[in-house]
Amino acid sequence: MKEDKLVSQEEILLQKEYMQKVKSRKGDGTQYAFVDTYGCQQNEADSEILRGMLIEMGYTLTKSEEEADVIVINTCAVREHAEMRVLGNVGQLVHTKDKKPNQIIAICGCMVQQGHMVEKIKKSYHHVNLVFGTHALYRFPELLFRVMTGKKRVFELIDSDGRIFEDMPVYRENSTKAWVSIMYGCNNFCSYCIVPYVRGRERSRRPEMIISEITKLIENGARDVTLLGQNVNSYGKDLDENIDFAELLERINAIPGEFKIRFMTSHPKDATERLFKTMAKCEKVAHHIHLPFQSGSNRILKLMNRGYTREKYAELIKCARTYMPDISFTSDVIVGFPGESNEDFDETISLVEDIGFDALFTFIYSKRKGTPAAEMEDPTTREEKGQRFDRLLKVQSKIAEKYAEELLGKTVRVLIENDEGGDVYNLVARTDTNRPIRLTGCSELVGKFVNAKIEVCSKWSMEGRIVD
Repeated sequence: MKEDKLVSQEEILLQKEYMQKVKSRKGDGTQYAFVDTYGCQQNEADSEILRGMLIEMGYTLTKSEEEADVIVINTCAVREHAEMRVLGNVGQLVHTKDKKPNQIIAICGCMVQQGHMVEKIKKSYHHVNLVFGTHALYRFPELLFRVMTGKKRVFELIDSDGRIFEDMPVYRENSTKAWVSIMYGCNNFCSYCIVPYVRGRERSRRPEMIISEITKLIENGARDVTLLGQNVNSYGKDLDENIDFAELLERINAIPGEFKIRFMTSHPKDATERLFKTMAKCEKVAHHIHLPFQSGSNRILKLMNRGYTREKYAELIKCARTYMPDISFTSDVIVGFPGESNEDFDETISLVEDIGFDALFTFIYSKRKGTPAAEMEDPTTREEKGQRFDRLLKVQSKIAEKYAEELLGKTVRVLIENDEGGDVYNLVARTDTNRPIRLTGCSELVGKFVNAKIEVCSKWSMEGRIVD
């Protein structure tokens, strides 16, 4: 990896100095911080870093906006609905600030890596003190200090391909599960997607840093590690050593301890037989892949700039099932992409029926300013898109019901993730194929692997009992 893709140790040390400056500036009294997260798992991982920084700066975490002295809202830009939710909630914070005038409100993340959104906040949300995009995340301590010591609002929007920073504090609420980012950014430029513009180019973390982080997590009790990247299958292409994602999985699998390895998201154009063979031979790698196909129509896939065909996607599924007959697949589908005809959508339905997904994450197309798709003609009405969306849900619902019937009565190996309390089914666990199941048992079982017999199974949930 080129050194200019790495945030230098000197820059990291400077931010740690700012952490201590903020801590001294805020004084000895208890002050609270609240971090609210929208969007994907990568945003969740970023928020864990934000929380780690805030704790290092002397704040106590809270989930109350009214109690918080510092509020940080980590945003998403993938769909318009997410942005509208953020802006609506930010607008409501004017009331908490009226009651607590010294409250600092910060907005960060993907939404505010877009210049037009920054201008909107500048003009219409005057109670917001700090705005910084994805590329300035590691500089949060410095930016917070500037807000605390100055009289002006701070806006930090960096135009960059992105860099990687290491050695920042991280706070994870659940010690059993962990998100671990292995790479950042995206080079694919799907025509509908804003991510490459707000997250920058693909850049992989060095394998030794990933291995070191996961080793410490396992030693500290983590039993379920999810590797994150916009396209994990591209891992290593920008590094100066010969390593790919399959090799990284093998190295992580060799870390001592009993734990599960999951990952997301995979891009079909880069998924390979080598990856599936590696998953099959590595006993710690979960037999589940989230593999977005987005559309079953080759014409639409080409307009989306996805880089594969319907036939290629089906071949990948077949290949993976050859090596792992029990593997589960989940996927993303966009309904109503500009120019999608009824015939195109019929092809999406037929692909869903042919593959048989465990679950689908379905979305009606959302126009994103600055992407090629935003300039395409879109004659289909919102009502028509809604009808297609409902039809897709009904088809997937029937498939999920079929899978539920097949699972009933089976005994599966699961990891107990947490204890949510209650008299019945207090434990939440997860199968190797990424299905949640509720069980009954003592809280000491959290973080343990057990066998569970499935006694109740619907398309949305499973319940069972622990067996020997």
